[in-house]
Amino acid sequence: MRADRLVATLLFLQARGQAHGRVTAAEVAAELEVSERTARRDLEALASAGVPVYSQPGRGGGWSLVGGARTDLTGLTAGEIRALFLVAGPSSVHVAGDSTSPSRSSPTPGSSPPPPGLSTTPELRTALRKLVRALPATFRPGAEAASKAGVTDSTDWSRSTVTASTPHLDALQRAVVDGIQIRLGYARPGKPAGERTVHPLGLASKAGVGYLVADTDHGLRTFRLSRVTSVEPTGDPVVRPEGFDLATAWRSLATRMEDRMLAATVRGRAERSAEPVLEGLFGGRLRTGRSLPDGWMEIEVDGPSPEVVAAQLAGLGARVEVLDPPQARERLARLAAELAATYGPP
Repeated sequence: MRADRLVATLLFLQARGQAHGRVTAAEVAAELEVSERTARRDLEALASAGVPVYSQPGRGGGWSLVGGARTDLTGLTAGEIRALFLVAGPSSVHVAGDSTSPSRSSPTPGSSPPPPGLSTTPELRTALRKLVRALPATFRPGAEAASKAGVTDSTDWSRSTVTASTPHLDALQRAVVDGIQIRLGYARPGKPAGERTVHPLGLASKAGVGYLVADTDHGLRTFRLSRVTSVEPTGDPVVRPEGFDLATAWRSLATRMEDRMLAATVRGRAERSAEPVLEGLFGGRLRTGRSLPDGWMEIEVDGPSPEVVAAQLAGLGARVEVLDPPQARERLARLAAELAATYGPP
């Protein structure tokens, strides 16, 4: 029995009880997406744990909190509440009936991890400690155990940091939550930093990399957090596009970026024994076709350009032969000539 589900049941009883009085086990089951038997068992567990929950049998009956009892999360400051819900992210709020899914079978953005740095803020640690103290005594051991059940390592197996530093994260969070326009300093790769005024609309994370979603003079744009050089609030309120939804906007922006990253397809053939190496290099960008004589197979690889894909394939030497397009073959020929000129014959 999960403590977080019991807390969700209690909060649902509190919210619905104020507006509609009693709730049924079927309503609890629909809200929490569990079976009616599980919902009834959770309600009975709350009552057994000393929470003032009681049931009224018969027509028009259901479950309710005695005397409109409430859970009391006292002592939380505005900054702590902001930190708590930022780290919880959109996935902490269930939206019934949302069947939208992003293209290319990528994870729903709302379920992505929060931008780097959130899990270590002092405000978050303080807020979670207060939340645990506010829980019924029987729930605290489970909550405390859950807080110690995982660990995050921000380095890869080569000991390189994969979570980029985001020194301006706090200022960006405040701008998003407070709805204030900012003068954003931003440095693109290989270019000097520039400034522009943007309307910060939300924060997103993709594969552990944080982004700011903002409206600009040129429409919605994403800004990688590690490339932000300065954040200066202007004091002017954010103007949100009509009907703006962060998850929907992120799906559109991410799809646009993915399309640019997969704009070219290189076709060729490879030794079947090279398949694990190719899968490690290209993942979902690799497609294998029919088997060919002598242990070879057809392959297709997507990438931002034929030249980039060719350079990535060059390390496999004669185990891969690129057939199309001509730009990829030309790139490999140039690389071969450069390497031969530098190192000579084997």
